[in-house]
Amino acid sequence: MHILIVEDEPKIRDVLRAYLEMEGWAVDFTSDGHEAVSKFDLHQHDLILLDLKLEGLSGEDVCRQVRQKSNVPIIMITSKNRENDTIRGLNLGADDYIVKPFRVKEVVARIKALRRRFHLHETDDTNEEGQPLVYDRGRLVVNPANKSVLVNGKTVQLTATEFKLLTVLCENQKKVFSRSELSYIVQGYRFQGDSRTIDAHVKNLRKKIEEDSQQPKYIMTRIGAGYQFAAAPEGD
Repeated sequence: MHILIVEDEPKIRDVLRAYLEMEGWAVDFTSDGHEAVSKFDLHQHDLILLDLKLEGLSGEDVCRQVRQKSNVPIIMITSKNRENDTIRGLNLGADDYIVKPFRVKEVVARIKALRRRFHLHETDDTNEEGQPLVYDRGRLVVNPANKSVLVNGKTVQLTATEFKLLTVLCENQKKVFSRSELSYIVQGYRFQGDSRTIDAHVKNLRKKIEEDSQQPKYIMTRIGAGYQFAAAPEGD
């Protein structure tokens, strides 16, 4: 795996680099947002660790530019007094975030969980029959077999996290999932108290698949309980 570390604090950057290289991963690094985008364009890294506070170009802008061209897994790094910025980063398509100060072993665990999810997104079938799930006379088509989502006949690009979240919900249509359940199933680790992460991913999904994200008809919020996929696939 080839990882890009985008971090403006040299000590943190050096520690992360040392630990990730001990895992056997190749590492590039920079503290500059513009250079981060250039490096990614050149090497097409497998995962990005992205600080929000950068020289040149902000972490949010780096995330936005990368998402325009790739669904590469992105873990954002933030300090506690910038957590609202983190939510904005998630809304731009980051897959996960971690708050300073952190244990490097936790970062490694998050990377492994995210890579497992991304690898499964690329290779495994979540629907054993491989049959696409069709809604609203073909307006929405979710195909777990080839990992594609169509809205009005056009392919919608989802991150690995978004695709996992969507398939978990739509393949368990009658179940209401709590945020903690979704965090464990989708993120790959135990819920740690911040429901806004799942909320941000749901918000992103709604923007991509709903006709009106403010009045959704697929992914419904169940007050005090969590989320449920409300539409039944055609043929059921």
